[in-house]
Formats: sequence, structure tokens, C-alpha cells
Amino acid sequence: MQRLSSITNEQVTGKTKQIFDGMQKALGTVPNLVRVLANSPAAVNAYASFSGALNTSALSAKTREAIAIAVANANSCDYCLSAHTVLGKLAGLADNDITSAQNAKVADAKATVALQFATKIVQKRGIISAEEVNAVRAAGYTDGEITEIVAETALNIFTNYFNNIAQTDIDFPVVKSTSSK
Repeated sequence: MQRLSSITNEQVTGKTKQIFDGMQKALGTVPNLVRVLANSPAAVNAYASFSGALNTSALSAKTREAIAIAVANANSCDYCLSAHTVLGKLAGLADNDITSAQNAKVADAKATVALQFATKIVQKRGIISAEEVNAVRAAGYTDGEITEIVAETALNIFTNYFNNIAQTDIDFPVVKSTSSK
């Protein structure tokens, strides 16, 4: 059962209403994550700003969604895993890549390096060795792209933790994490 309340369209004003309207236009709905985050206009604005900024990333939409899937699985967040499975398909990920992304692998070898790096960030709580950073660089990622992998991971850690705490009702076809809870 969801632990924090959802904010309705009728309850929002100002910047939060703009965020709701943007989500409605982009996705055809306002996801429950956004409705629950809207309990704090500061939090929902931070999420929308961070997410929006990363949409201009040098990383492809496929890679960003695969990172989100890998991080959601690593953090046992069924809400985010369910949402990013749908968003991953919209970004062009094949079903087998969506499934394998849960284990930090996809058909694209370079993207797999990014997923494995993101998963290491989660597992090691950001304490990453120079060798691990150099391995990502050796795969062909620039320092800017490495920064964006870290940013994608951080954004997803935020939403994973938030949804795990809030027990946000899943409003996408449910996908269960393969990691232990």
C-alpha cells in the first residue's frame, strides 16, 4: 500500500501544474511517481529539472533507459523497473535488451560498460577506483559522458529510494526486480 499521498490535478498550481501539464503532454499521463513527489513542490521541481537536463545528454536515450533499468534492478525498485521498461521500449530498446539490462548487459558492448559502471556506483556507493573510471574511458566514453553516466545513476538512485520508501503504486505493467529485497 502506498505510504505517501498522491496529488491530484485539481490540487496543483504554479510550477507543479506546469510539470503535470508537461508530463501529460509527453506521456499521455502524469505518472504516480510525479504525483507523489508533488507533495513537495521543491522535490518535484528538482526531479523534473534534473530529468529534463539529462534528456539533452550526449548519451543515447537507449543507453539512458538501460542505465535506469540496471540501477532500478540493483536497488530493487519495482516502480522504476516497470516505468523504465515501458520508457525503454519507447526509446527503442529491444525486449531482450530490456531483460538483460537488469543484469547490466545489452547487445551494444559500449553501452554494457556504462551499465556495469552504473551498477558498480550503486554497489560501491560511489567509491570507484581509478581503474574502474579508466575502463569506462577505454570503452570510448569521454569525461563528459562519464559525468552523465554518474548523473543518470544519481537521478535513478533518487527515484528508486523515493519509490521504495513511498511504496508508490505502480501505474505501468509491473516488472519485478531480480535482485533481493
